[in-house]
Amino acid sequence: MPNLQEIAQRIEDADAILIGASNGLSICEGLHLFAENQAFDEIFGDFKREFGIQSIIHGMLIPWSDVELKWGFWLRLIANYYLNYQPTQVMQDLKALIGNKDYFIVTSNGECHFELAGFSAEKIFEVEGNWVTLQCSNACHNTLYEGSVIFKKLCYYQDQMRVPVSEIPRCPKCGDFMVMQMGAAQKIILDVKARSRLQTFLERYHGKKLVVLELGIGWRNQLIKAPLMHLVNQEPLATYITLNKGEIYIEKFIKDKAFGLDGDLRETLAQIREILEHGNIRA
Repeated sequence: MPNLQEIAQRIEDADAILIGASNGLSICEGLHLFAENQAFDEIFGDFKREFGIQSIIHGMLIPWSDVELKWGFWLRLIANYYLNYQPTQVMQDLKALIGNKDYFIVTSNGECHFELAGFSAEKIFEVEGNWVTLQCSNACHNTLYEGSVIFKKLCYYQDQMRVPVSEIPRCPKCGDFMVMQMGAAQKIILDVKARSRLQTFLERYHGKKLVVLELGIGWRNQLIKAPLMHLVNQEPLATYITLNKGEIYIEKFIKDKAFGLDGDLRETLAQIREILEHGNIRA
């Protein structure tokens, strides 16, 4: 088991922290996209019975031919896991762990929990988009639109399976339906401004003590995990810390400056916070 004291010291000594996060973090917050569990049955039982949807990710990836049903499914998802979200202890511990240090977040999670938990939207890059940003379903132009106000207005329909076509917003350019950014499939418009801000962050801390803190990312995740490990390899003063449950993968070329913690993210982050605040590391 890696020395938590040493890990906490690396975090305290860091000039900045780059957080990478994926599905494992969502799971420890109670959102399991891939599970056909009790929570899924309670929220999406009617969609399961009517259309055979077996998980949240299944419903997200279906090429819905009926726009009312597509918006009905996504509205149900957003109402339960975005509009009703309350910051969890794991998010509070993560914020405390970062303290006053500069940071940036790269995530494939689309539920916007980082921003809802108080992390700056200007310091987040969602590599696969998110649930509540809207775009033209045809991607006729590259503008992304903030959609939370629209979803709040549509909450009246969250217990129904459909959102009436008359209530679904339309593209201001071409007049076709708008769609959730993460639900746009091959026509997704990514946030190039957020990607640019990430690059600026990396340039600012090039050659400095950068801690890469990876939360709940499996070895198959080539969008985030692979680039983060290569970044650590290229940065002589960087430290790589990966936290995941049941699967820790670290490439050989960074093993001498990497730590892998296998276990519950909630428990591990709480332990590191405890050391930082009460272990004579952080005043």
